[in-house]
Amino acid sequence: MTLKQTRNETPLYIKVHPNDNVAIIVNEGGLPKGTVFSCGLELTNHVPQGHKVALIDLNQGAAIIRYGEVIGHAVQTIVKGSWIDESLVQLPTPPRLEELSIASNVPALLPPLEGYTFEGYRNANGSVGTKNILGITTSVQCVAGVMEYTVKKIKAELLPKYPNVEDVVALTHTYGCGVAINAPDAIIPIRTIQNLAQNPNFGGELMVVGLGCEKLNPERLVPEGDSGKIISLQEHHGFIPMVKSIMEMAEARLDRLNRRKRITSPASDLVVGLQCGGSDAFSGVTANPAVGYAADLLVRAGATVMFSEVTEVRDAVHLLTPRASSEEVGRALIREMKWYDDYLQNGQSDRSANPSPGNKKGGLANVVEKSLGSIVKSGTSPIVGVLSPGERTAEKGLIFAATPASDFVCGTLQLASGINLQVFTTGRGTPYGLAVAPVIKVSTRNSLAEQWHDLIDLNAGRIATGEATIEEIGWEIFHLILDVASGRKKTWADHWGLYNDLALFNPAPVT
Repeated sequence: MTLKQTRNETPLYIKVHPNDNVAIIVNEGGLPKGTVFSCGLELTNHVPQGHKVALIDLNQGAAIIRYGEVIGHAVQTIVKGSWIDESLVQLPTPPRLEELSIASNVPALLPPLEGYTFEGYRNANGSVGTKNILGITTSVQCVAGVMEYTVKKIKAELLPKYPNVEDVVALTHTYGCGVAINAPDAIIPIRTIQNLAQNPNFGGELMVVGLGCEKLNPERLVPEGDSGKIISLQEHHGFIPMVKSIMEMAEARLDRLNRRKRITSPASDLVVGLQCGGSDAFSGVTANPAVGYAADLLVRAGATVMFSEVTEVRDAVHLLTPRASSEEVGRALIREMKWYDDYLQNGQSDRSANPSPGNKKGGLANVVEKSLGSIVKSGTSPIVGVLSPGERTAEKGLIFAATPASDFVCGTLQLASGINLQVFTTGRGTPYGLAVAPVIKVSTRNSLAEQWHDLIDLNAGRIATGEATIEEIGWEIFHLILDVASGRKKTWADHWGLYNDLALFNPAPVT
């Protein structure tokens, strides 16, 4: 990465790769027409912060190169020093899945990182929680109102008696009835609900509240023969008995959870999800590379690291399949790309539906540029496993967990896959959070960290201004993960109680 800079007040641009013919403007507020950089480049018009400037003259149809990759082609002639806004970039064709190289450049394993620990709650199945929460699973959306009322009472009347339990969370959703329950793709929301209940932060205390006539039979959400963990509302005579029954079952579980204590656990017991939302052009040069460095540290420490968001991987998948640890893993990665291609086609949509208006305002011209900046969160380790949406991980190392790019859907699916903590990068800003697992938010820009000083947990924008290196921020993220996982530090989202609703991914028909 080349950084043109003398002082913070001088014009700054970032060129990521030697072959790039564009760079992004660093200065807050952008730079005006006539600005001259130390290298002699002069802006022919105003260029907003994070947006691209042409470093050379580009003829119509010429490749526009960022990250050393073609992100599009010039719609018209673009002169050196011009602002390249999204309207000037023609979306290129995606990598052909049948032509991808698989397991051809598997990275060598980095030296083990030993001696790092955190304080967590060990579960009977060997997993470790970073929170100690009572989770109450629901089998159908019909019970959501009763659950909202009852959880408020539990928090007000019962939770103060059990100070070692941090929270009570109802796993409510819009599934369970009025759906094609036997459709092939129905397995995705069903296994997501099943696996959400097994998240390590719930301590194994399973409890299900159902209605009694739903298509998703509550017995499918508990181990066989465990129907004593189910409450069916239609079996009760009146609303108050329903509430009382739920509270009695909850209190027995709160009592057991309250006896749990944090114990020293190796960093290898962490299962960390990586996600980005409200991305901008700085995401791929500050926050995401730093998270990628931290991801490598976690893998070296024996942990599980999960990256996701198919539509933000698809256009850069040719850089990932060579890193697959085996032919089988590479084929599984291609399988998930193909499944999502077909899903979008069936919905009469395509990959151009991503990015969002905010992403574009932050300088991302298209999904190719966004993908190239997104995948660097995965670091440089071999990809050792691939999960379909809602599947639970059983492996250590770097995992691709297929999810949509939607923040709250991705978060829900990563929780089902078993994360006990998430790292979330943002350039535009979002107050996103998860009640079930801590979410560490990392900003891509100094100005966002200053603006949202009580929402952003760590500022990676210092990389863009030369105040810190990717490696230094990566180590900061790694240590912050250990502190948050141990309960020594609280994320801003947890401090304020800012949590998104769970959002199931249901590609099956609704009847």
